[in-house]
Amino acid sequence: MTLETKEALENLTRSFETFKSANDERLAQIESKGQADVITEEKLDRLNKEMARLQGAAKAMQAAAGRPNLSAKQDQDMIKMEQKRQFFEGFIRKGHTQNLDQKALSTTVNTDGGYAVPVELDQQIEKRLRDLSPIRAEANVVAIGSSKYKKLVNVGGITSGWISETGARVETATPTLQEITPPLGEIYANPAATQTMLDDADFNVDRWLSEELAEEFSYQENGAFVNGSGINQPRGFLQYTVSSAGDDSRTFGDIQALTTGVAGDWAAADPSDILVDMIHEMKSGYRSEAKFYMNTSLLAEIRKFKDADGNYLWRPALESSAPSTLLGYPVVEVAEMPTRAASSLSLCFANMKRAYTITDRSGTQILRDPYSNKPYVHFYTTKRVGGAVTNDQAIKLLQFAV
Repeated sequence: MTLETKEALENLTRSFETFKSANDERLAQIESKGQADVITEEKLDRLNKEMARLQGAAKAMQAAAGRPNLSAKQDQDMIKMEQKRQFFEGFIRKGHTQNLDQKALSTTVNTDGGYAVPVELDQQIEKRLRDLSPIRAEANVVAIGSSKYKKLVNVGGITSGWISETGARVETATPTLQEITPPLGEIYANPAATQTMLDDADFNVDRWLSEELAEEFSYQENGAFVNGSGINQPRGFLQYTVSSAGDDSRTFGDIQALTTGVAGDWAAADPSDILVDMIHEMKSGYRSEAKFYMNTSLLAEIRKFKDADGNYLWRPALESSAPSTLLGYPVVEVAEMPTRAASSLSLCFANMKRAYTITDRSGTQILRDPYSNKPYVHFYTTKRVGGAVTNDQAIKLLQFAV
């Protein structure tokens, strides 16, 4: 409680006590002299309301004085954010490190002069990644605190049966658990700028850095989520063994792929029927959030498909915020999906939230290097990202093969 607030509360309390004392004394005098008819009911009501108002104001001021000073806290938060921005900008422009507040800039990276990107800029980069990388926006993203992330998957196996009231209870089979460890890799960017460019007061360092990193990171990681080898990078969902077997008989980790019956092309008759088969090969529990994934060339072909009545299967979105649909399911355009060719896996129908998991090891980190390539200053920026299919039943592929 501030000194001013305390004084105001004391003054209000004294006013209330004085008013109450005078009112009580006046009523006592009236009653002692038998002059109750002198004061009207209206005056008594007015006096009581004034007393209630003063009492309520005193209580409200006392309660407010006991609460934390929100405006002061907001001012402190604003000051901290400004300090972060100024410290980081000083690091980018001039390489100043002697005045860096380690709490404001998170932790140092070993002793090599690198610093973690402040939260504000890291979130800005993350937003651009979601805009540019459709798989990241669709998949299950998990932040991890160690170099390995393991996920247990229950592949079934438990059994049960009917029995009489007194029948013997024999042991039944127990569930089988499988372990999945998404491979982790390091994605990097190394943009550069001249020191003169950095010294320019009109140059927005934060915007330049975030745009450069977002574009490079998005390009690299989205390609890995689709076609990554799993060696020093995520394993893409097209790099798993495919099988024609259904969910109940397929080897764990293999992905079911339906075939068109023609190498590198659609079936000659009723080519769109295979799309219906893809949908219904997936268990109904996964279908509600499933979507089609393909590149723009295949999308152009599918948009021309018609039903027996000549109606297009494609349904354009009626609103800008709503996705276009194919057979009632949203469509996501992914540039990294392969173009239709012999044996290509060019179409995917998946519930990505259940099928694919992305692991982020740590925030974006940056190392300022003004020495290697004068007069350019390089900003070596890294982020460790992993990815793998964690539910092979929630994804189906279409292969253009016999």
